[in-house]
Amino acid sequence: MLLLCADYVVRGAVRLAQMLGLSTLLIGLTVVAFGTSAPEFVTALTAALAATPDMALGNIVGSNIANLLLVLGIAAFVSPLVCSNRAISRDGMAMLAATVVFVVLGLLSGYGPWHGAILVALILIYILHSYRAERRASALESVHVQEAEEVADLPQSPWRAAMLVVGGIIGILVGAELLVRGGAGIARAVGISETVIGLTLVALGTSLPELATAIMASRRNHGDVAIGNILGSNIFNLLAIGGGVALITPLPMPPQILRFDIWVLLFFSLLVLLLLLGGRRLRRREGVFLIAMYVAYVAVQFGPLKTVIGL
Repeated sequence: MLLLCADYVVRGAVRLAQMLGLSTLLIGLTVVAFGTSAPEFVTALTAALAATPDMALGNIVGSNIANLLLVLGIAAFVSPLVCSNRAISRDGMAMLAATVVFVVLGLLSGYGPWHGAILVALILIYILHSYRAERRASALESVHVQEAEEVADLPQSPWRAAMLVVGGIIGILVGAELLVRGGAGIARAVGISETVIGLTLVALGTSLPELATAIMASRRNHGDVAIGNILGSNIFNLLAIGGGVALITPLPMPPQILRFDIWVLLFFSLLVLLLLLGGRRLRRREGVFLIAMYVAYVAVQFGPLKTVIGL
């Protein structure tokens, strides 16, 4: 369900970008990114309201780590990802800035309503700025974002394209919900802490929409959609989800995340940005490296190193 619906989202989003004269990067940063981040929001809000804020915050931080390492790594391994300079200079820096703000606010003992208001205001500013920048770029270029020969494989009707996006996102949400509910139940049954569940199992489950979308975009040689989706999802997770949940109910910072995971997120956000700046593309060897880093991160959560690090 996840893979099939992700293919629908990619095809519909690329066609909508063509019809509206917008870049696939902007569509990936908004419609696709926000739609595939919906599982994180539903999961984080449900966990916070159910008096399990450790799982809520772990889901946000863990999902972003999974996006940067596992999702981006697998997408680059499937097919090398080439991205426009705009994605790196504007949206990559925006992701890093959002991560820094999130870390700084988290160091102030957690996220309350005023922290949430700051984060939500930043995501609204970012969306408005991205839209205006893309409109100016489209007007200057005066070209469609994809070549004509690609149109034959995409829906011709704008209504059909919109239905593919909406229907695909709904299917993605259902598939992710089924996996998260089953996986979290198994994890609790074997006595894993809520923080670790949020950082690994639930985070991985809610990141599967991004993974499915990135794989299908990579296979179709839409590197901007894949990278834009990941950058946009990470920005949305930190600002919109973290801020939105904090506006509704406080999110205290779990000690483990404060000591270790939030710094892992900041480090790899910077590292991925540097990899992109190094050549505006991610090759298979970079993909393998990112996947290996995610395997090591999960091993720390469950293995003997957890005691050594003091988690």
